[in-house]
Amino acid sequence: MSVLVYVENAEGKFKKSTFEVVSYAKAVAGLLNTDLIAISIGDVMQDELSILGKYGATKVLNVNSDKLKTFVIQAYASVIFEAARKEGSDVIVLANSFSGKGLAPRVAVKLQAGLVDSAVELPLIENNKLTVKKTAFSGKAFAFVELDSVNKVIALNPNSFELTETPGAVSIEDFQPEVKDSDLRITVTDVVRATDKIALPDAELVVSAGRGLKGPENWSMIEELAEALGAATACSKPVSDAGWRPHEEHVGQTGIAVSPNLYVAIGISGAIQHLAGVSSSKTIVVINKDPEAPFFKVADYGIVGDAFEVVPKLIESIKAYKSHH
Repeated sequence: MSVLVYVENAEGKFKKSTFEVVSYAKAVAGLLNTDLIAISIGDVMQDELSILGKYGATKVLNVNSDKLKTFVIQAYASVIFEAARKEGSDVIVLANSFSGKGLAPRVAVKLQAGLVDSAVELPLIENNKLTVKKTAFSGKAFAFVELDSVNKVIALNPNSFELTETPGAVSIEDFQPEVKDSDLRITVTDVVRATDKIALPDAELVVSAGRGLKGPENWSMIEELAEALGAATACSKPVSDAGWRPHEEHVGQTGIAVSPNLYVAIGISGAIQHLAGVSSSKTIVVINKDPEAPFFKVADYGIVGDAFEVVPKLIESIKAYKSHH
């Protein structure tokens, strides 16, 4: 018995969310009194793989194949399944990321495993049964799911578990499972990354704006505030639909779901579809000139005022604070 964690990479590098899920998986392995094994798929350097030992992995299975240089969902699911079978892993942990959301159910089917996605806390363990807390109803509530199957798959929400260093010896083993042609019917031909921005799913701080900004020409102050905070930028659906901002910045029920430590909403009314994608945020700050805006009902802090007056003062205050600290 062991715990297996799938570690995503972006162009051969691991992101913070990867180390979060390894830290979580190590904690699960500790509760089960077993080892943590990581599986990496893609072209990742040995030095990068070795970092996983810093967060508790005792072994890393390194899959480096020309057929798997880019993400191919069915093939990756098959490789994770083969790794679990090889290592006798009955608990599989993944990040509840864009790729993880597709991989988790496929891996669960292959292993005939119980599945919990959107997990936010360590499971409670009793008689080989795991009870896992997860977000439900688009983040508006929590559910507790019992997994009593022999094999179990857990997908962890980003920013739900703190990085925990538990350094120890780690071995790196080349793993070359057979990749079937049937798993390669759909392949990725091109990947375009916004390398100059903080990725929204991984962001700890997010500054978002809506139609209250009146037009794309006013977005410079949002970007300036985000830069001052070291935050990612986001927007509401009407803004992306109007072409003011790119669609990859759209957060909400039909866009990207985020769970940062701080979410700043500027000029966004707070329609239920938008709230569904941001309600897992640890702290929500709302700036809106309409005191009746629905967003204020879920805000931890609210400022009733004109964004064009409030935001410049906020930027000025942040810069002044930073200059003295």
